[in-house]
Amino acid sequence: MNQRAEINQKSELERVVDLDRMGPSGTALEIAPSDSERAALAKRFGFLSLPVFSARVTVDRLVGGQIVVEGRLRGRIVQACVLTLEPVNQDLDETFRIVFKPDMADDRDPESGEAVLNSQADAPEPLTGNMLDIGEIVAEQLSLAADPYPRRPGAKLEDVLPKPRHGGRKGQPEQRRHPFAGLAALRDKPRRGR
Repeated sequence: MNQRAEINQKSELERVVDLDRMGPSGTALEIAPSDSERAALAKRFGFLSLPVFSARVTVDRLVGGQIVVEGRLRGRIVQACVLTLEPVNQDLDETFRIVFKPDMADDRDPESGEAVLNSQADAPEPLTGNMLDIGEIVAEQLSLAADPYPRRPGAKLEDVLPKPRHGGRKGQPEQRRHPFAGLAALRDKPRRGR
């Protein structure tokens, strides 16, 4: 999540706020992505399309220097059904709140050196520098709001699985051959030359 705080790579939805230039009452952003930005976001997250999407975001500074980013996402995501691959629409109306704390060191595992996730839901995230890409925060929240397993209403697993084959007489299932039957036959075969 440090990607939000440090602008290393340009986001598909870049909207950078300079925290040093932010007034005492904070700042508000209306984000209405262009067609190309929505298409880039859809590609990044594997959506079929993102026909409608917008966000309203406020950025405020709390006493002690913490930065609070709050927002509301609205839109429609079109994804492929996990069973049938048919398009599935998901309407969005989601809110989020993230707190950043300047100059907070990441907790690191002493052995591996990897970042350790804080299990507290309201724990602030580290913020280095004075630039915050609000567009990237919105993009990340969009990916979190998307249904990870979209399913067309009424789609059932049985509907897409291959039907069992029936052989022989009507109503009697075909006898299954054991997968190692061929090996057993080789094992039981007499060997020559011994």
